[in-house]
Amino acid sequence: MELFNILAVLITLSAVFSYLNYRFIKLPTTIGVMVISLLGSLAIAVSGPMGFGFEHEAMRLLESIDFDETLLHGMLSFLLFAGALHIELGRLARQKWIIGTLATVGTICSTFIAGIMAYLVLNWLEIRLPLIQCLLFGALISPTDPIAVLGILKKANVPESLETTICGESLFNDGIAVVVFLVMLEAAAGEHSISAGAVALLFAKEAAGGIIFGLVIGLIAYRMLKSVDNYQVEVLITLALVAGGYALAGALHLSGPIAIVVAGLLIGNHGRLLAMSDRTRKNLDMFWELADEVLNVVLFVLIGLEVLAISWNRGSLIASAVLIPLLLLSRFVSVSAPVVILKRFRSFSPNVIKILTWGGLRGGISVAMALSLPPGTYRDTILTITYAIVVFSIVVQGLTVGKLVKSP
Repeated sequence: MELFNILAVLITLSAVFSYLNYRFIKLPTTIGVMVISLLGSLAIAVSGPMGFGFEHEAMRLLESIDFDETLLHGMLSFLLFAGALHIELGRLARQKWIIGTLATVGTICSTFIAGIMAYLVLNWLEIRLPLIQCLLFGALISPTDPIAVLGILKKANVPESLETTICGESLFNDGIAVVVFLVMLEAAAGEHSISAGAVALLFAKEAAGGIIFGLVIGLIAYRMLKSVDNYQVEVLITLALVAGGYALAGALHLSGPIAIVVAGLLIGNHGRLLAMSDRTRKNLDMFWELADEVLNVVLFVLIGLEVLAISWNRGSLIASAVLIPLLLLSRFVSVSAPVVILKRFRSFSPNVIKILTWGGLRGGISVAMALSLPPGTYRDTILTITYAIVVFSIVVQGLTVGKLVKSP
């Protein structure tokens, strides 16, 4: 299917589903469009021969879209930049220890806890998956996705410190999780031994290198923005920063997600304050807010459609049902430890552990990493379980976290 036709179908579906959700279902936009997309996909799959060829056309569409490339090497950079653009560095600095600990130590702990739990559950169900493959699953299911929940948290009047923590953690742990995932993927392929030295070296190169690279490209863009006063040109500069910076980071084998988050924070704070006129600031904010909304809707439509590409079987569904509460337990442990330790030095919002646990939604990045796995015996099992957990997380946790926040 040609690129224009793919874009035409996705944008049309996104618009129709957004309209139906706004008029009739009235769920948060991203969750609503995903639910409609998911139900539509299931209806097409169940209808079989009575589907008037819709299933064949839907599969053609999905086969034409490389979800991994589309999200991890396309949409993710724009989504991360848009998210980082409106985070105040002062608020982020006040939460730096909890955000840094959750994004690094928390993500790594969650990877191993989730991986070991998956290994035990799958072997108990007689689904034989090697430990390294289960750790790979732990790496791809650990990053949190704030897209579906941030709007709900704002409406629920979440304390500013907690909102900053959730948003900051999710922006940075995407980059950390990708690095951990690459380490596990190389170990699973037998390319490198999974040693502390190898992990530290890859982290130093990708994560630290990504931070430095993000500062460099952010400063270059800042200087360019400061030297002109034309909002069309300045919007183009930010687009070039995101697209060109992410592509160059990948070519240099640095963490693109971390680089773009750092650049976004720099432009969103110093850039907006010191390098832009009021008119430019207003237009830039409107542009990136619109881009963020459109990309989010398209992403969640894609997640809903992906149900047609999953090889469902009874064993994987049972494994998913068992692993959902265990993964919540894994999240609880990885969140509790840093909060309990840091409570000695600072105060936290009420119910912070409970909200961080239930509000740590899994999303599109987990599905994208699962789809990026090389074809083999274990890919379908990992993909099916990942997809089921992501759908539960977005729909069930996403729709109930607001009530949890408001509860005493």
